[in-house]
Amino acid sequence: MASNVVLLTGVADHVGGRLAARLAADPVVRRVIVAAPRPPAVGLPERVELVVAEPGSPLLVEVLRSAGVETVVYAAPRSADRPSPGRLSEDHDVVATMRLLASCQRAGGVRRLVVRSTTEVYGAGPNAPAVFTEQDVPAGAPRPAALEVEEQARAFATSSPGTTLTVFRLAELLSGRVDSALGRYLSLPVVPTVLGFDARVQFLHHQDAVAVLHRASTHDLPGVFNVAGDGVLLLSQALRRAGRVALPVPAAAVPAAARIARTPVSPGLTRLLSFGRVVDTSRLRTSFGYAPRWSTSAALDDHVHARPPR
Repeated sequence: MASNVVLLTGVADHVGGRLAARLAADPVVRRVIVAAPRPPAVGLPERVELVVAEPGSPLLVEVLRSAGVETVVYAAPRSADRPSPGRLSEDHDVVATMRLLASCQRAGGVRRLVVRSTTEVYGAGPNAPAVFTEQDVPAGAPRPAALEVEEQARAFATSSPGTTLTVFRLAELLSGRVDSALGRYLSLPVVPTVLGFDARVQFLHHQDAVAVLHRASTHDLPGVFNVAGDGVLLLSQALRRAGRVALPVPAAAVPAAARIARTPVSPGLTRLLSFGRVVDTSRLRTSFGYAPRWSTSAALDDHVHARPPR
């Protein structure tokens, strides 16, 4: 396999940081370049080069062109994977993607684009299918920001013949290392739940997220893939397994109860905690060639081990 020059965004996040280290250790990858608007708080591994540049800046275009970047990995976390999700961060995702892809278009030479997306694109509601496949994205408004990011990436690939596009819709990340809104919620000693609902949930360990992003960065495997750990838990089962106490309250009171505990819960997370969301990962196994190493239960156990009940 030919050597590869990879440009990566999103290293301030744990998944992006681990991906940078894994790519740097891969002999197939000749150079790893990290693009960020400011230096990350944590140091970068050896062999990883830092370029401080905003998406869409002339400097980024020059780096893409002069380094001969062949693979671009947009690994920045989507809204649900951030400790404090919100509309402003979602809007930033869309604008940052647009500018990054514009830089790639101007530079030319990018033949592989890998995008970290989320199962948030499916939404959560009373009329949702029991299991979502990659074709089950709901039509109409409102459209999740992550779906807009995917569409921009698809438009770029269409206008750039020979470009391989791989999109991963990651389930809710949970492990001992990841800081997310869901992880903070599940770490509360008393957890506000939606009265009358017991959602089905899936979790994804960060190691599996890193593994699929790495594989797509070094192989031409086009497509859209759901990524989640094996198995499904009811929220009540997850809380018992974690040693937490559930406090059922009306749906409208969940965000307020979480705020009191200084753990913001977005409207999207409240819907997830009400209706749940389960995705089919068979395409990941059959077409992409990867089976997650961590089950949903194992990812939860790793999270609990790092944050035992108080």
